[in-house]
Amino acid sequence: MNRPADLLRFYAILDRLTDRLHGTHRLSDCRGGMGWPLRGVYFFFEPGEHRTEGPPRVVRVGTHALKAGSKSRLWQRLSQHRGAASGGGNHRGSIFRLLVGESLKGRGQYQNAISWNVCQDKSKAAKQLGIPREQVSLCEHPLELAVSDHIRSMPFLWIDIADEPGPDSHRGLIESSSIALLSNHGKTEIDPPSSEWLGRQCSRERVRSSGLWNNNHVDEDYDPTFLSLLERYVESTTPLKTPRR
Repeated sequence: MNRPADLLRFYAILDRLTDRLHGTHRLSDCRGGMGWPLRGVYFFFEPGEHRTEGPPRVVRVGTHALKAGSKSRLWQRLSQHRGAASGGGNHRGSIFRLLVGESLKGRGQYQNAISWNVCQDKSKAAKQLGIPREQVSLCEHPLELAVSDHIRSMPFLWIDIADEPGPDSHRGLIESSSIALLSNHGKTEIDPPSSEWLGRQCSRERVRSSGLWNNNHVDEDYDPTFLSLLERYVESTTPLKTPRR
């Protein structure tokens, strides 16, 4: 494997994807009725985060519906990251939201959100902390709003991969190998995050060391064959049918 060369190829493929989609999108401008593909893989960038040579660097890769029988759709997963129309959200249903919120707290903000990342259910969090359930929602809400603002401002791309959920999914291979290729965890740093990157304040060492809003796959090796798969699916991905507003 030649990681520097494979990264160059990876970003060249994403450049072609950007052209095919007529540019990046932001979740602040997106809604469900825009002709989203059924399933896919997405790639997030972040304002202020660039590769060493200058272009934007990918800061998160994700997919959905990897377990056999899963019915989740691409837009369903993206909307979980985006949060509710009101601006709030549920970090217990999105690891992306959870990590961004942890990092905002790590920066010294929103310290009243004492139940953040406590249990996978608000009622259980309330019981563990010995506070009313309503207080859990109240103390988390300002941080959920801030997380929504942050994620909604991040440009992203996606590819259409309609394969069936399961262990042999091409989406799983492209997600895991993209993360492993991009990750600096335990490797010579390539395209490190900026000194101001919010993820540097995350409590999870894997986020800080990888330079990604990902916790899984950052310590794995990538399969170089995924790049050819990625190219193939980029060429079959089409823009959204409904104009953005």
